[in-house]
Amino acid sequence: MDEFYLQHALKLAERAIGLSSPNPRVGCVLVKDGVVLGEGHTQAAGQAHAEVMAIRDAQSRGQDLNGCTAYVTLEPCSHFGRTPPCVDALKAIAPARVVVALLDANPQVSGSGVAALRAAGIAVEVLPIEHALARAAYELNVGFMTRMTTGSVYTRLKWAASADGKVALPDGRSQWITGEAARADGHGFRARADVVVSGIGTVLQDDPQLNVRGVHVAKPAVKCIIDSYARLPLEAKIFNDGAPVWLAVADLNADDGEFELQSERLHQLRAAHPQLQVLSIPPIGLSGRIDLTALWAYFSEQHFNEIHVEAGAGLNASLLESNLVDELLMYVAPRIVGAGQHAAAFGENVALDDLTHSGAWRWLDAAVLGEDMRLRLRRR
Repeated sequence: MDEFYLQHALKLAERAIGLSSPNPRVGCVLVKDGVVLGEGHTQAAGQAHAEVMAIRDAQSRGQDLNGCTAYVTLEPCSHFGRTPPCVDALKAIAPARVVVALLDANPQVSGSGVAALRAAGIAVEVLPIEHALARAAYELNVGFMTRMTTGSVYTRLKWAASADGKVALPDGRSQWITGEAARADGHGFRARADVVVSGIGTVLQDDPQLNVRGVHVAKPAVKCIIDSYARLPLEAKIFNDGAPVWLAVADLNADDGEFELQSERLHQLRAAHPQLQVLSIPPIGLSGRIDLTALWAYFSEQHFNEIHVEAGAGLNASLLESNLVDELLMYVAPRIVGAGQHAAAFGENVALDDLTHSGAWRWLDAAVLGEDMRLRLRRR
């Protein structure tokens, strides 16, 4: 029955998507004699973690938790952060067992939570990493785990294309290459993100909203537009829902011909949209293109876990060339477009000498969504 209750805890953990970041998404179930006494999932940062929520749930119904089994999808924290250690909350209810799907990658926790529980005389079982539920717990928190182990933000690059690899007609029209099921699935991935990134070309061409539709999120993601010269229109739809908007512009010198125009546009945008935050990022040489590595380093400083990118061919290629993409999320429609735009526009300098150099990716999964396919690749 352990797997049954851990599976239930994982379903609870999914409710923390769009809520718990920068903390991981965790679920907890308290069980005794085959009866679920309490359950919960991680709340917003600074609020209760999954274990505390489950204990509160059980205690609100007068349940006796002594001798229960606690099922938790991630190792209980053992340090003081914004909240007290979860291991202390568990020790206080005296469970007989704690079953953990996955050890925490946070160096402040990793292994010490389990050790603290065992030192208190509580039996602790941890699933082997190759177990399907351990892998599911990892995938649910791939951004958090990546940040804890590498210090970088997990970046997912999404596009929708035809079977012959075109994302739009030659004039840029792309609505809709894929069907409703694929588009709904894409919103589910967008809901996972702390920041949704796009480029000014996409905004000028498509005027997207870049919000989440059809999926409830408690905290909307930041929308970040990469726009070196601040060409973002005042009436762009990204402003319509009041979510935070960041504009990443090139940090120009006063002698740059675009400096005064950029300054005037930024003044107008700030006056019209108080939620706008401007990020001045160093440009690369005289190109005017911002240094994407510097922008991604800023995202990391904000303790973001996941970035979701929906952009045009130029920005897609630049991100891939800069090795900033961890996952490719591709929706493929059963269409042949012929002449049209590609997902990524690489320069000739990116040409490979040998096809063996292109194998830095591995397949994650594939799924049929209506008439379309979803394919995912992860960098090795």
